[in-house]
Amino acid sequence: MTSASTAHSVVDATARTKWISGVIVVIYALVTITPLLWIFLTSFKTSADAVAYPPKVFSQPSLEGYCNLFNISSRQTPEFMASLPPPQGYCARVARERGMVIAGPSKTPGRLLNSLVIGFGSTFLAVFLGTLAAYALSRFRVPVKDDLLFFILSTRFMPPIAVAIPIYLMFRQLGLLDSYIGMILLYTAVNVSLAVWLLKGFIDEIPREYEEAALVDGYTRLQAFVKTVLPQATTGIAATAVFCLIFSWNEYAFAVLLTSGNAQTMPPFIPFIIGEGGQDWPAVAAATTLFVVPILIFTVLLRRQLLRGITFGAVRK
Repeated sequence: MTSASTAHSVVDATARTKWISGVIVVIYALVTITPLLWIFLTSFKTSADAVAYPPKVFSQPSLEGYCNLFNISSRQTPEFMASLPPPQGYCARVARERGMVIAGPSKTPGRLLNSLVIGFGSTFLAVFLGTLAAYALSRFRVPVKDDLLFFILSTRFMPPIAVAIPIYLMFRQLGLLDSYIGMILLYTAVNVSLAVWLLKGFIDEIPREYEEAALVDGYTRLQAFVKTVLPQATTGIAATAVFCLIFSWNEYAFAVLLTSGNAQTMPPFIPFIIGEGGQDWPAVAAATTLFVVPILIFTVLLRRQLLRGITFGAVRK
């Protein structure tokens, strides 16, 4: 007679462990996605349903929030409203039902464009400069390398508000207030330290023998870097780009202090979306939903590289 074996692999999780882990992941996912789902639902509510008590989870869908987000409406007298021709378009009908007319487009498209230009522009520069610096620190003998790396990382220790006033005075002196170039340079300076540290770890994992073989074959150092190192560092570059873009996309303190009109991004613009009776919550929710879409698409497109980049070097052969 042989007794049933109860031994199990120390590598593969047991069925009970997998079940518990699955439950924890599902609960965590529900907790984290609930605020986003509520914002998304609020963007399709009317102003009355958005502030109703008790709160309404589901209501009659309406695009009032998106209409108010992209248009400026003004209230008119009943006599003036009666003299107008029939409304043309959905947003015009929504405004007319509230005794208002569309006075013109809002500033939302310009603010969203500012976020795209500043966010992706600073991300590209930070990753580009960070890749070059990380390669130099990984492959060449740099004096006081460890001290230099610590100094680079220490720039991430400071809270933005600690250097807000000196940066404001510097930008005012240089004429960079409320400008694309000023915000891109600032976000690049903040992100480049993170990019250097992340990318140096990825480049350290790439064997030097590949570059040495390329140099023996007659390639220059730059050609060897482009043809051997960059293709293998793609996953690390993608992961670094996601983290840099998240900071630039969501940054609020510098944006609210250094911009006011021409280069204002969405984070300081969204909280001040005012409607007829004060805060227009459907329009705020609509702006938040649209603001999340670009970073969501960017992350989804790079999800495979991001996952491989995060786990790069975790398993040694």
